[in-house]
Amino acid sequence: MTFREQQPKDYLGPSKIPFSISVLALVVFALLGVFTLLSQKHRLKEMSSKSKASDVDIASFCSVTGASYKDAKKFLEKHKRLDAARSIDQQAKCFIRRIQSEDITINGTIKLCEDLEKDPEDVVLLAVAYELKAPEIGRWTRKGWVDGWKANGCDSLLAMKNAVARFGHQLSTDSAYFRKVYLYTFDLGRTDGARSLAMETAQAFWSLLIPHGLKGGALSHISSTDSDDDVDMNGAEGWRPEYTDWWFEFLNEKGGKGVSKDTWSMFLDFMRSIDTKFEKYDMEGCFVTGMILI
Repeated sequence: MTFREQQPKDYLGPSKIPFSISVLALVVFALLGVFTLLSQKHRLKEMSSKSKASDVDIASFCSVTGASYKDAKKFLEKHKRLDAARSIDQQAKCFIRRIQSEDITINGTIKLCEDLEKDPEDVVLLAVAYELKAPEIGRWTRKGWVDGWKANGCDSLLAMKNAVARFGHQLSTDSAYFRKVYLYTFDLGRTDGARSLAMETAQAFWSLLIPHGLKGGALSHISSTDSDDDVDMNGAEGWRPEYTDWWFEFLNEKGGKGVSKDTWSMFLDFMRSIDTKFEKYDMEGCFVTGMILI
């Protein structure tokens, strides 16, 4: 029996497939090709849109951060993230909602300390206050909050914790940074309208700042008063912890109620320039001759 004779009687063979079935197959294949092409075009368009910041996102970024249109567009196209700015703003809103105010006050500050796992009396909070431009102890403005964390590249709680650790290290080891935080602390601690810092408040701040600066070298002794500011590396000279106690005893005996800004500022220079025998200091520029107790 031949191959042809073995085929079923209803077998049509390739040449006998109905024309309608052939056309249908061609249509299906054509549609599949079209869908594939459209899908590829959609992916390309989506990828392109992600690489370019939309006007809506740019406007949103500007409203959250206060950045210019140019800076907002540059940031979004580089990082492809609007959520970073929104994240910082949402964290500020989270604290603000707790107190129904545009400022974060004492309740929000306590919550901040809990989230950062820091004691409210930790000296590093003075550095945080400096970075976020807090107008007073325990109060933070929304603008200062957003701008400060954004400037330090913080868009999450973990990033904030890392930044705070960096602030603490820098405050302990970097003399220039210590000076900035130290001088900012004076205005931070003054009550509204006051020209001086309350004696009790000043001593509390000194008790926080001085040990921290001594520990890491930010208050290292300057062996000369010339422009080179040579630092005594062997630690034989300079301020010692017990000197702080003597300073407080002197202030308390003096009976002043406040510390002027000049005294606050010049005392920092005095700590870094005085020798262990209290003999080497500049009588013209030292705080001893300009000390003003209120």
